[in-house]
Amino acid sequence: MSLSAPLSELAPTGTLRVGINYGNTVLANKDLNGDPHGIAVDLARELARRLNVPLQIVSYEAAGRMAAGAKDGSWDVAFLAADPARTAEIAFTAPYLEIDTTYLVAHGSPLRTVDDVDREGIRIAVSEKSAYDLFLTREIKHAHLVRAPGPEASVKLFFAARLDALAGVKPLLIEVAHKQPGTRLLEGRFTVVRQAAGTPKERIAAAEYLAEFVEDIKASGLVAKCIEENGVRGVSVASLQGGE
Repeated sequence: MSLSAPLSELAPTGTLRVGINYGNTVLANKDLNGDPHGIAVDLARELARRLNVPLQIVSYEAAGRMAAGAKDGSWDVAFLAADPARTAEIAFTAPYLEIDTTYLVAHGSPLRTVDDVDREGIRIAVSEKSAYDLFLTREIKHAHLVRAPGPEASVKLFFAARLDALAGVKPLLIEVAHKQPGTRLLEGRFTVVRQAAGTPKERIAAAEYLAEFVEDIKASGLVAKCIEENGVRGVSVASLQGGE
Protein backbone atom coordinates (compact mmCIF):
# COMPACT_ATOMS: atom_id res chain seq x y z
CA MET A 1 0.00 0.00 0.00
CA SER A 2 1.23 3.50 -0.86
CA LEU A 3 1.95 5.52 2.27
CA SER A 4 0.67 8.88 1.03
CA ALA A 5 -3.04 8.39 1.76
CA PRO A 6 -2.74 6.56 5.10
CA LEU A 7 0.06 8.85 6.28
CA SER A 8 -2.10 11.93 5.82
CA GLU A 9 -4.72 10.30 8.07
CA LEU A 10 -2.40 8.55 10.53
CA ALA A 11 -0.23 11.59 11.14
CA PRO A 12 -2.07 14.66 9.80
CA THR A 13 0.04 16.97 11.99
CA GLY A 14 3.30 15.32 10.92
CA THR A 15 3.50 13.48 14.26
CA LEU A 16 1.89 10.14 15.05
CA ARG A 17 -0.23 10.64 18.19
CA VAL A 18 -0.84 7.27 19.83
CA GLY A 19 -3.22 6.68 22.72
CA ILE A 20 -1.73 4.45 25.42
CA ASN A 21 -3.67 3.26 28.46
CA TYR A 22 -1.38 2.98 31.48
CA GLY A 23 -4.29 1.67 33.49
CA ASN A 24 -3.74 -1.66 31.72
CA THR A 25 -0.36 -2.55 33.20
CA VAL A 26 -0.28 -5.73 31.12
CA LEU A 27 0.40 -3.57 28.06
CA ALA A 28 1.96 -0.32 29.28
CA ASN A 29 3.91 1.02 32.25
CA LYS A 30 6.24 3.85 33.21
CA ASP A 31 9.63 3.33 34.80
CA LEU A 32 10.98 5.25 37.79
CA ASN A 33 11.95 8.12 35.50
CA GLY A 34 8.47 8.29 34.03
CA ASP A 35 9.58 6.83 30.70
CA PRO A 36 7.00 4.63 28.96
CA HIS A 37 7.54 0.96 28.19
CA GLY A 38 5.50 -2.14 27.49
CA ILE A 39 4.01 -4.09 24.61
CA ALA A 40 1.69 -1.33 23.39
CA VAL A 41 4.50 1.25 23.62
CA ASP A 42 6.85 -0.98 21.63
CA LEU A 43 4.23 -1.44 18.90
CA ALA A 44 3.54 2.30 18.79
CA ARG A 45 7.24 2.93 18.25
CA GLU A 46 7.36 0.34 15.48
CA LEU A 47 4.40 1.95 13.73
CA ALA A 48 6.02 5.39 13.90
CA ARG A 49 9.29 3.91 12.60
CA ARG A 50 7.54 2.41 9.57
CA LEU A 51 5.76 5.68 8.87
CA ASN A 52 9.03 7.59 9.40
CA VAL A 53 7.38 10.19 11.62
CA PRO A 54 7.91 11.32 15.24
CA LEU A 55 5.85 9.59 17.93
CA GLN A 56 3.81 11.39 20.57
CA ILE A 57 2.26 9.22 23.26
CA VAL A 58 -1.10 10.46 24.49
CA SER A 59 -1.41 9.07 28.02
CA TYR A 60 -4.54 7.75 29.71
CA GLU A 61 -5.21 5.98 33.00
CA ALA A 62 -8.40 4.20 31.89
CA ALA A 63 -9.51 2.59 28.64
CA GLY A 64 -12.92 4.26 28.65
CA ARG A 65 -11.38 7.72 28.67
CA MET A 66 -9.02 6.79 25.88
CA ALA A 67 -11.86 5.38 23.77
CA ALA A 68 -13.74 8.67 24.21
CA GLY A 69 -10.74 10.47 22.74
CA ALA A 70 -11.63 9.17 19.27
CA LYS A 71 -14.61 11.51 19.10
CA ASP A 72 -12.67 14.70 19.81
CA GLY A 73 -9.57 13.72 17.82
CA SER A 74 -7.22 13.48 20.81
CA TRP A 75 -5.20 10.73 19.12
CA ASP A 76 -4.60 9.31 15.64
CA VAL A 77 -4.12 5.67 16.67
CA ALA A 78 -4.82 3.87 19.93
CA PHE A 79 -3.98 0.42 21.20
CA LEU A 80 -7.08 -0.79 23.01
CA ALA A 81 -9.55 -3.65 23.20
CA ALA A 82 -12.06 -3.99 20.39
CA ASP A 83 -15.65 -4.01 21.62
CA PRO A 84 -19.01 -3.51 19.86
CA ALA A 85 -19.79 -0.55 22.14
CA ARG A 86 -16.77 1.32 20.76
CA THR A 87 -17.26 0.72 17.04
CA ALA A 88 -19.49 3.76 16.48
CA GLU A 89 -16.44 6.01 16.85
CA ILE A 90 -13.45 3.69 16.24
CA ALA A 91 -12.39 1.53 13.29
CA PHE A 92 -10.62 -1.49 14.78
CA THR A 93 -8.12 -3.91 13.31
CA ALA A 94 -8.25 -7.61 14.00
CA PRO A 95 -6.77 -8.36 17.45
CA TYR A 96 -3.03 -8.69 17.89
CA LEU A 97 -3.19 -10.02 21.47
CA GLU A 98 -5.66 -11.93 23.63
CA ILE A 99 -5.99 -11.74 27.41
CA ASP A 100 -8.15 -13.97 29.58
CA THR A 101 -10.39 -12.45 32.24
CA THR A 102 -11.59 -13.90 35.52
CA TYR A 103 -12.57 -12.89 39.05
CA LEU A 104 -10.60 -12.58 42.26
CA VAL A 105 -12.38 -13.44 45.52
CA ALA A 106 -11.57 -13.82 49.19
CA HIS A 107 -10.12 -17.22 50.04
CA GLY A 108 -13.21 -18.21 52.04
CA SER A 109 -15.70 -17.21 49.35
CA PRO A 110 -18.29 -19.85 48.35
CA LEU A 111 -17.72 -18.83 44.69
CA ARG A 112 -15.62 -21.42 42.85
CA THR A 113 -15.99 -20.79 39.10
CA VAL A 114 -16.84 -17.77 36.97
CA ASP A 115 -20.28 -19.26 36.36
CA ASP A 116 -21.06 -18.96 40.10
CA VAL A 117 -20.78 -15.16 40.12
CA ASP A 118 -23.95 -13.99 38.36
CA ARG A 119 -26.42 -14.39 41.20
CA GLU A 120 -28.53 -12.08 43.35
CA GLY A 121 -26.64 -10.27 46.10
CA ILE A 122 -23.19 -10.63 44.53
CA ARG A 123 -21.32 -7.33 44.14
CA ILE A 124 -18.55 -7.16 41.54
CA ALA A 125 -15.84 -4.49 41.47
CA VAL A 126 -14.96 -3.51 37.90
CA SER A 127 -12.96 -0.85 36.07
CA GLU A 128 -15.48 1.52 34.52
CA LYS A 129 -15.85 1.31 30.72
CA SER A 130 -13.06 -1.25 30.42
CA ALA A 131 -13.59 -3.93 27.77
CA TYR A 132 -14.61 -6.42 30.44
CA ASP A 133 -17.00 -3.89 32.02
CA LEU A 134 -18.67 -3.44 28.62
CA PHE A 135 -18.95 -7.22 28.30
CA LEU A 136 -20.29 -7.75 31.82
CA THR A 137 -22.78 -4.91 31.40
CA ARG A 138 -24.30 -6.86 28.50
CA GLU A 139 -24.10 -10.30 30.09
CA ILE A 140 -24.63 -10.01 33.86
CA LYS A 141 -28.29 -10.51 34.74
CA HIS A 142 -28.43 -10.87 38.54
CA ALA A 143 -25.19 -9.67 40.20
CA HIS A 144 -24.47 -5.98 40.71
CA LEU A 145 -21.52 -4.22 39.04
CA VAL A 146 -19.78 -1.62 41.22
CA ARG A 147 -17.61 0.58 39.03
CA ALA A 148 -14.36 2.41 39.80
CA PRO A 149 -12.41 4.82 37.57
CA GLY A 150 -9.66 2.44 36.44
CA PRO A 151 -8.19 -0.99 37.25
CA GLU A 152 -6.13 0.19 40.24
CA ALA A 153 -9.16 1.95 41.70
CA SER A 154 -11.26 -1.19 41.22
CA VAL A 155 -8.73 -3.22 43.22
CA LYS A 156 -8.86 -0.67 46.06
CA LEU A 157 -12.66 -0.63 45.92
CA PHE A 158 -12.87 -4.42 46.14
CA PHE A 159 -10.91 -4.49 49.38
CA ALA A 160 -12.22 -1.27 50.93
CA ALA A 161 -15.90 -2.09 50.35
CA ARG A 162 -15.45 -5.83 50.99
CA LEU A 163 -17.12 -6.72 47.71
CA ASP A 164 -17.73 -10.30 46.64
CA ALA A 165 -15.61 -10.40 43.48
CA LEU A 166 -13.13 -8.33 41.52
CA ALA A 167 -13.36 -8.58 37.74
CA GLY A 168 -10.22 -8.07 35.68
CA VAL A 169 -7.68 -9.39 33.24
CA LYS A 170 -6.00 -12.52 34.54
CA PRO A 171 -2.38 -11.23 34.59
CA LEU A 172 -3.36 -8.29 36.81
CA LEU A 173 -5.40 -10.47 39.15
CA ILE A 174 -2.51 -12.92 39.47
CA GLU A 175 -0.36 -10.02 40.71
CA VAL A 176 -3.05 -8.95 43.18
CA ALA A 177 -3.39 -12.51 44.50
CA HIS A 178 0.39 -12.71 45.06
CA LYS A 179 0.27 -9.50 47.10
CA GLN A 180 -2.88 -10.49 48.99
CA PRO A 181 -2.46 -14.08 50.30
CA GLY A 182 -6.07 -14.22 51.53
CA THR A 183 -7.42 -14.19 47.99
CA ARG A 184 -7.69 -16.56 45.04
CA LEU A 185 -8.74 -16.57 41.40
CA LEU A 186 -11.87 -18.35 40.22
CA GLU A 187 -11.64 -21.19 37.74
CA GLY A 188 -12.48 -20.42 34.12
CA ARG A 189 -12.85 -17.14 32.25
CA PHE A 190 -15.88 -14.99 31.53
CA THR A 191 -14.50 -13.49 28.29
CA VAL A 192 -11.34 -12.93 26.29
CA VAL A 193 -10.20 -9.33 25.89
CA ARG A 194 -8.98 -8.89 22.32
CA GLN A 195 -6.45 -6.08 22.10
CA ALA A 196 -6.36 -4.30 18.75
CA ALA A 197 -5.32 -1.05 17.12
CA GLY A 198 -7.91 1.55 16.30
CA THR A 199 -8.26 4.85 14.51
CA PRO A 200 -11.16 7.33 14.32
CA LYS A 201 -13.95 5.81 12.23
CA GLU A 202 -13.82 8.25 9.31
CA ARG A 203 -10.11 7.58 8.58
CA ILE A 204 -10.60 4.81 6.02
CA ALA A 205 -7.09 4.75 4.54
CA ALA A 206 -5.58 4.78 8.01
CA ALA A 207 -7.76 1.83 9.05
CA GLU A 208 -6.67 -0.17 6.01
CA TYR A 209 -3.00 0.47 6.73
CA LEU A 210 -3.40 -0.45 10.40
CA ALA A 211 -5.13 -3.70 9.45
CA GLU A 212 -2.12 -4.68 7.33
CA PHE A 213 0.28 -3.55 10.06
CA VAL A 214 -1.37 -5.74 12.69
CA GLU A 215 -1.36 -8.84 10.49
CA ASP A 216 2.31 -8.26 9.70
CA ILE A 217 3.45 -7.83 13.31
CA LYS A 218 1.68 -11.08 14.21
CA ALA A 219 3.05 -13.04 11.24
CA SER A 220 6.59 -11.72 11.65
CA GLY A 221 6.78 -12.71 15.31
CA LEU A 222 7.08 -9.13 16.55
CA VAL A 223 4.12 -9.40 18.92
CA ALA A 224 5.52 -12.63 20.39
CA LYS A 225 8.91 -10.95 20.79
CA CYS A 226 7.35 -7.98 22.60
CA ILE A 227 5.51 -10.31 24.97
CA GLU A 228 8.74 -12.14 25.79
CA GLU A 229 10.92 -9.05 26.14
CA ASN A 230 8.42 -7.40 28.48
CA GLY A 231 8.06 -10.54 30.60
CA VAL A 232 4.27 -10.60 30.36
CA ARG A 233 2.44 -13.77 31.40
CA GLY A 234 -1.13 -14.83 30.76
CA VAL A 235 -1.46 -13.39 27.25
CA SER A 236 -1.24 -14.93 23.79
CA VAL A 237 -0.72 -13.72 20.23
CA ALA A 238 -4.04 -13.55 18.38
CA SER A 239 -4.52 -15.75 15.33
CA LEU A 240 -3.83 -14.34 11.89
CA GLN A 241 -6.95 -13.03 10.17
CA GLY A 242 -8.49 -15.85 8.16
CA GLY A 243 -6.65 -18.43 10.26
CA GLU A 244 -3.52 -18.32 8.13
